[in-house]
Order: sequence, then C-alpha cells, then structure tokens
Amino acid sequence: MKNILITGGAGFVGANLAIYLAKHLENIEITCLDNLKRRGSELNLSRLRAHRIKFIHGDIRNFEDLTAVGAIDIIIECSAEPSVLAGYEESPLYLINTNFTGTVNCLELARIKKADFIFLSTSRVYPLRTINQLKYIEKETRFELAQNQKIHGVSPHGFTEKFPLEGTRSLYGTTKLCSEYLVQEYSQMYGIRSVINRCGLITGAWQMGKADQGVVVFWIARHIFGGPLAYVGFGGKGKQVRDILHIDDLCELLIRQIKTLDTHNGQIYNVGGGKKLSISLQELTKICQEVIGKQIRISSVATDRQADIPYYVTDITKIKKAAGWTPQKSIHSTIQDIADWIYAEKQNLQEILT
Repeated sequence: MKNILITGGAGFVGANLAIYLAKHLENIEITCLDNLKRRGSELNLSRLRAHRIKFIHGDIRNFEDLTAVGAIDIIIECSAEPSVLAGYEESPLYLINTNFTGTVNCLELARIKKADFIFLSTSRVYPLRTINQLKYIEKETRFELAQNQKIHGVSPHGFTEKFPLEGTRSLYGTTKLCSEYLVQEYSQMYGIRSVINRCGLITGAWQMGKADQGVVVFWIARHIFGGPLAYVGFGGKGKQVRDILHIDDLCELLIRQIKTLDTHNGQIYNVGGGKKLSISLQELTKICQEVIGKQIRISSVATDRQADIPYYVTDITKIKKAAGWTPQKSIHSTIQDIADWIYAEKQNLQEILT
C-alpha cells in the first residue's frame, strides 16, 4: 500500500490528480491537504469524498498541519499562489510563505517520513527580459519564434530546460525557482527521490480561471456568461501564444513518473502541450466562438501588462523521451471539455467565473 499526500489537494491540479490516481492506480491511499483559500476549491470536496479520498483542511505554511497527516510514501507538491501578478501591488508575504516556506515544510516532512517528492514548478522560472528579447515574427493571427536565435535553449520547437535562468522573472517565478533549488539540495543531502516538472499552461474542467491565472477557462467562461474581455499588450491584437496541456495528460505523466521514479530521480522537465498544442488569444477566441456559438466584443489595450510575455511554447523533447509520454487531448477537445463542465455546473460557477 502506497500513501500519497497531495498538497493543494482541493485546487484544480490537486483535486483532479487525486481523482485520476484513485481511478487508475491500485493499492494506494490518497490524502489531500488544502487551506481552501481559492474561491471554488470547496466545490471539489464532494468530488474527493465520492472517490474515498481523505481530505485535511490545513495549510502548508504551518508545519503542524503537515505532521497530522500520518504515514506518507510520496508527496506531490501542487500547492501554490499561482498568479504571476501576485505581489506587484500588494504585500508579497502570502506568496512567499506559501510558495517557498510551504515547500520547505513539505521537504521537511519528506525528510522525516523518508518519502519521495514530486514538485510541480512552472515555466515562469525563465526570465522575462530574456524571453522578451528573443526574435519574433508577427503572422496573421499569432507571434512565432524566428529560426535563428542568439540565446541558447530555444528553437522553433519551444523552450528547453537549458534556457538561461539569469535575470528577473516575477516574485511568483522566483519563489518556484528557489523551491526547485531546495528540492535538489534536500534530494542530494537526505537521499530523497525527487523530480521537478516545470509546467506550462495547464487547463481543464474544475479550474476556477481568472485573467491572471487560468486564462483559457476565463476566456471560455466569458463567452458563456458574458462580461468584458480584452487583448492586452503587444499591440492589443491577441497574438501572444501559449501551449495548452489538458489536466488529464498531466495526470497521466505523473502516474508514469510515480511508477518509474528511479528513472526520473533528480531530473527537471519542461512539461506542456508543445508546439502542436500552441494557440494565440486570437485563435482561442475563434474556437470559443465555434464551440459556444456566440460572439462577444473584445476590446484592445496596446500597453503591455506587468510580467507578460509574447510567447511561450514548451519543448517537450526531454520528457517525451524519458517517459514515453505525449499529450493526447487536442486544443478543440480541451475547450469542449471545459465548456461542457461550465454548462453542467452553471449554477455553482456563474458567480465564481464572472
């Protein structure tokens, strides 16, 4: 019997992961710990109960909450303050204490329990200025990376794990990068098997999307419920690009890592949808119109927003080779899944997603 602790376990990634593991793995006991701070996370509690997943209302900032969990063999650290804008016009203390101090506490628990450690980091560890200095080609509906770049670690396939880390990246990205370094030190010093996944834009049902985090769900919800939308920054044309990863594809990858952790021990992977699953806001709007059957007015704001970038696509070459994994969900099916979920839960979600 394996005992798995998922921190941030009532959040979008944590809850979906817990349920996916419960469905696809045998001889496991899953505990989800969450402080329920993010609005909408309370809706996941009944879903966890339905799959006999234990829930603890706790906070990774408080080590005492973690020690109450019991026997643990694997910790999957999903908890985070996920907004890249966190701290810009407010105190950064919650961000820092959750994303960094919380990781310290989780690693201490792993040390004490001799547990394996899977850390969900972010593509936002890569520096803003370096990304913005790359050469881009403006096409009809999107930006694309130019063929020849002076900076290593990037190609038309996207950003690799060797992209330079020198420079600033936002407090959110900084807290996750600091946590990465600490995961590596704990792993080396205390013999903890660990893997770090630098995740790009993850989306799917049960994500309580906002403009600064969970933008795909936010965009779809506005097409369903109405409300203002805007193409912000980079000329206000909606040509900025991200690659999309369906939550189920991430969960499938994590199962493979759990089953073969020795293979992935000590590794850092860029995890995302890759070039085939990349999309601009302009292109996202078109698919939303097709799926929802509605057009809404989208305004234009040319001024760049803090911490924004014109382009990020994950080069998934390393993780595909290491895990034999390739994302299966298309962009269109992912958007359809989200729309179906919003319609099914419309009464509960309208106030949260508007």
